[in-house]
Amino acid sequence: MKRIAWGITGSGDLIKETYNTMVDIKKKTNIEFMVFLSKEGETVMKWYRMWDDIQRDFPNFKTDAGPNSPFIAGPLQLGHYDMLIIAPTTANTVAKIVHGIADNLVTNVVAQTAKGETPIYILPVDRQKGTVTTYAPNGKEMKLKMRDIDIENTEKLSRMENITILDSPEDLYRIIGIPKE
Repeated sequence: MKRIAWGITGSGDLIKETYNTMVDIKKKTNIEFMVFLSKEGETVMKWYRMWDDIQRDFPNFKTDAGPNSPFIAGPLQLGHYDMLIIAPTTANTVAKIVHGIADNLVTNVVAQTAKGETPIYILPVDRQKGTVTTYAPNGKEMKLKMRDIDIENTEKLSRMENITILDSPEDLYRIIGIPKE
């Protein structure tokens, strides 16, 4: 059985699309998911009214109690999981990873997993220059302008060892190896 560790950061952008994709993948496979959230990820899930859903849909569920608590990095380094997915990923988390800052659960898990052989897939929300359309928790459309520094950090992240950048939640189907339909 395939095992996937899925980390969620504090991004509202792409959270619903990513979540719906992961639920669909779970329904179509017998993959065992272990989901963990940063403190900000927990806040966003509550703000978007998805807190009850994630606990129901992904019962192997953990929240940030510190940079190494719960202990996730060790099992990832030892190959207990087939891959680590961080999606969606805030510009703040990307910047920390790029600069070697491992001061919360998600950034520490990435830093420690990168030292092993478990592949890491990251979906940054700040991927390309320009303006993106996203949605507030109430469903209202919002336009966000991407900052140059955030785009530069995503580019740096794409060159880091053992890390693959995803362009959209739909890329999750490809990396997991199942058709979208």
